[in-house]
Amino acid sequence: MAYAAKQGRRPPEYASKSSHGYIVVDPTVEALLKNCHFPKSAQEVTLTDYENVKVNDGQDNPIENIIAVDGSFRETDVRSEFPSSTLTFFQFGILFFRRMDLEELETQPFIDPGDIAKLNNIQRVKLAFPTKNIIYKDEKTLTHSVRRALYEFFTTQPSGDTLIETLRWLLYEEYSTGVETWQLANCPQCGRSNVDLNRGEMSDDFTFNCPHCKDQIFLTDVFRLHEAIDDELGAGGVISYTMNLIEHLLVLHVIRLILKTKPDVLKETLFIKDGPLAFFGQTANLYKPTRKLLTFLDGNNDIYMVGLEKSGAFVEHADQISEKIPPNTALILNNEYIYKYIIPGHGDDESPYGKTTYFGNKVIFKTSEGQVYVASIPTLRALVAPKKEIFLNLETVLLNVKLLRCDMYDSALIPVALANKLISLSDHPSATILEKFAREHIKK
Repeated sequence: MAYAAKQGRRPPEYASKSSHGYIVVDPTVEALLKNCHFPKSAQEVTLTDYENVKVNDGQDNPIENIIAVDGSFRETDVRSEFPSSTLTFFQFGILFFRRMDLEELETQPFIDPGDIAKLNNIQRVKLAFPTKNIIYKDEKTLTHSVRRALYEFFTTQPSGDTLIETLRWLLYEEYSTGVETWQLANCPQCGRSNVDLNRGEMSDDFTFNCPHCKDQIFLTDVFRLHEAIDDELGAGGVISYTMNLIEHLLVLHVIRLILKTKPDVLKETLFIKDGPLAFFGQTANLYKPTRKLLTFLDGNNDIYMVGLEKSGAFVEHADQISEKIPPNTALILNNEYIYKYIIPGHGDDESPYGKTTYFGNKVIFKTSEGQVYVASIPTLRALVAPKKEIFLNLETVLLNVKLLRCDMYDSALIPVALANKLISLSDHPSATILEKFAREHIKK
C-alpha cells in the first residue's frame, strides 16, 4: 500500500514500474495459473441434456393482483474530514396494482394520466443507520448502534402491524402449530454461542435477556449482522445483506397481512422480488423458516412468487445462450449445468447449489417475444437436479412474467421497473441532498 499525499506538500508514493517482473518469473504463480480454468463458452453449451418446460399461453391465469418489492440504498459522507463518517440511507417500495388495470391500458389508443396512477400505487419504507464513525443515541459502539437502528426500524415500520411481528410470526411458525425456540448463534453482548430464544420468555417489546450475561437481546439479532460489523472499519459489509433481508421481510409481511384479513386473495396474487429468492451472508439461515412457510402455504392456501435478477453471472450467461433456447421455454438449472457452464467448479452430487441460502431454484425463461429472464421460483426442497414438480406454480408464474414485460429496458418487467423508478436513490442529486440533510440534523 503506497503513501498518499495528505497535506499537499509532498507527492504521493507511486507504484513501481518493474515489480511485476518478480511475479511473471515465479514458478509457483505459473503453476497456479496452469491449474486454473474458465467455464465453458456459450458456443459449447448443449441444452438437450437438461429439462425444459414449455409455458402455454392459453392456460388459465388465476393471478389478479401484482405486488412487487424493490429496495435502494445510498451510503453518504456526513463528515469528510478525519475521522470521516458515513450514514447509509435505504428506501424500499411495495408496489401494488391489478392485472386488469395493465391489460386495459394496452387496449386504449391514448393513455390517461389517471390510468397510469393506478400502476403507481406504492408504499415507501425508509431506514437509515450509521455505517462508519457514528454512534447512535447512547450506544457504546458502532455495532450496537446498527443493532439498535435495525431494532427500532422493525418495531416502527410499517405503521400498524410492524415488521417485527412478521419476524416473530416467521421464526416461531405462528401461521401453523408454532415452535417454542429459535437458537441464536451467539449473544451480541457476551459472545456466548447457541443461545435459546424461547418465545415464552420474549418481552412485550420483542427483547430477551441473555441467560449468561443477562444483557438485552433484540429479536432482530437473529439476523446476525452484528457478527460482520467492525467498529473501526465500519458496517459497509452488511449494507447489501440488509437491503436483501428487508426486501424479503416486506414480501412476507404482505403475505401475513393477506392471511390475516382476506386469505382468499393470496390465491390470486403474484409476489415479485427484485433479485434472487435467497438470504446471503450472516442472514442466510433465514432461508429455513421461509421455505417452511412456503411449504405450509402450498399445502393450505396457494403461493405465487418469483425473484428476478438484473445482473450477475447467471444473467450474462442467459444473454449468451438466448438464441439456443426455444420461445416460451424455461430451462431448469441443475448442479451439473450451473458448475459446467456458469460457475467454475465441480458440483457436489450431494450438495445442491445454494442449499444454505436459497429457498427456490433458478430457471432461464425465454418468452415468445424473445425476452430472456433469470428467475428463481420457490421449491419444496433443495435438489441437485430439480424437476418441474418441485416448483411452486412454475408455469403460472412464468406466464405472468411474460405478460408483465416492459419494453423500455432489456428483459425488464413493468412492476420492477416502476418500483425502481419510484424508490431508487441516484448519485445526483439524491446523494448530495441526503448528505446535506444528514449533516444539518446531526449537528443539532
